[in-house]
Amino acid sequence: MSKRPPIDLPPHPDMQEEEAARQAGCTTICGIDEAGRGPLAGPVVAAAVILPPGYELPGLNDSKKLTARKREALYAALMADDRVLKCIALATVEEIDERNILRATHLAMARAAQGLPQQPDMCLIDGLAVPGFPLPSRNLVKGDARCLSIAAASILAKVSRDHYMLELATQYPQYGFERHAGYGTREHMQAIQHHGITPHHRRSFAPVAQMELPLGL
Repeated sequence: MSKRPPIDLPPHPDMQEEEAARQAGCTTICGIDEAGRGPLAGPVVAAAVILPPGYELPGLNDSKKLTARKREALYAALMADDRVLKCIALATVEEIDERNILRATHLAMARAAQGLPQQPDMCLIDGLAVPGFPLPSRNLVKGDARCLSIAAASILAKVSRDHYMLELATQYPQYGFERHAGYGTREHMQAIQHHGITPHHRRSFAPVAQMELPLGL
């Protein structure tokens, strides 16, 4: 089987994909990304963002390439800018366990797109194609590194989920959610072994399911 050719990434995300969609007749184009597919606890969060034509925000990039401090600053700038239309949505731990993480991720993405103040006529989605997406869409592999609206969505999704996990950390201080955000770090695994699982752990994920421990306090 032949390998896919490597994607030629720009030095930073730009609006070429949005402009191409406009030239094809679309008028309202959003970027969509998610955060939290891999952790053992907490929801999966998606964001949908519509940027105005020609939008610029210095430093805006794929959230994975930024420090936590830079992500927070960009998140605040995006949230405060009324020209930027955005919606942040999630799929709960219960939905992840019932549907599986991939379908729950797609559900969060659809909720984010449908919750925008204006309905998009094209959704640029980071990653692989989303079957049955309720709005016109196009998938972009490594879209958060290529497409500015997806990069903006990646920041809103990541920081929103981090904030959610900080709230959980105040309820369950013994788990260290403020440090690992629910990922399966050694610290997190040791906390599960010592304290059991919480209602916010994903029981369908193997490391959690294999423990078969009672709910933590």
